Amino acid sequence: MSARFTGKSVLVTGAGSGIGRAIALAFAAEGAAVTVAGRTAAPLDATVELIEKEGGRALAVTADVTRAEDVRAMVRRTVEHFGGLDVAVNNAGVLRGVGPVADLPEEDWRSMLDINVTGVLLSLQAEVAAMRDQPAGGAIVNVSSNLGAHARIPGVAGYLTTKAAVSALTRAAALDHIADGVRINAVSPGATATTMSLRPGENEADRAARMQDESPLGRVSSTAEVAAAVLYLASPDAASVVGTDLVIDGGAAA
Repeated sequence: MSARFTGKSVLVTGAGSGIGRAIALAFAAEGAAVTVAGRTAAPLDATVELIEKEGGRALAVTADVTRAEDVRAMVRRTVEHFGGLDVAVNNAGVLRGVGPVADLPEEDWRSMLDINVTGVLLSLQAEVAAMRDQPAGGAIVNVSSNLGAHARIPGVAGYLTTKAAVSALTRAAALDHIADGVRINAVSPGATATTMSLRPGENEADRAARMQDESPLGRVSSTAEVAAAVLYLASPDAASVVGTDLVIDGGAAA
C-alpha cells in the first residue's frame, strides 16, 4: 500500500457506513488522519475503531450537514484536532420518495434537497474557507451519482434532480475556487455494494442476478472501487484535474 496521504488531514461526511466508511478507511490506510462525520454517533465510532485497529488516526464528529453551524463546527474541529484540512469528501446523501413525480411527497422532496444539495453547498463553503487560507490549498471530492446528470430511470425524480444539482454545483465551485488553490471534483457511482442499491425485498444474491442483465460490467461496483477513484481525485496524481465528474458504474450510463 502506498502512503500518498501521510501527514494529511481528511474529512469525510456520511462516513458511518457504505461508501463513506470505505472512503475513510482507504484514506487512513494511505496515511491520512481522518475525521469521520455524520448524524449518528454509534456508526461513526465503529468507523473510528476500524481505523484505529489498523494503526490509523481518526476523529468522530456528529454533524447534520443541513445545519450551517454544524458544518462550520465540523470543519473547525478537524482543523483544531489535526492542524488543518487538506482533503474533504462530501458523501452524505439520501434516497427517499420512490415513485412517480405526481406522487412524490413534499417532505421527501425537501429532505433530499436539504441533505443532498444544501448539505453539499454548506460543506463546500466551510471547507473552502479553511483550505484557501492554507499555503497548499486543498482538494474536495463530492459524491454525486450516475443517476441525474448522466442517466435517468423512472420513479426517483427527486434523487435524480438533487444529484444532477451536485454535479452542476461541483463544476461551478471548481471554476470559482481553483484560483484559491482548492481543486474540486466529483465521483458519480452507479449501483454499488451497499444497501441503497437493494430493491425492496431483494437480497444480495437477487441483486447480483439482476445486475448481470442491467450492467454492461455484469455486477455492482465495490465500495473499495469507488473509494479508489476518490483517492485518485484527491491525490497529487490528479493535480490538473479540475471540475470533472468521474462516473463509476460499470458502463450503465455509457
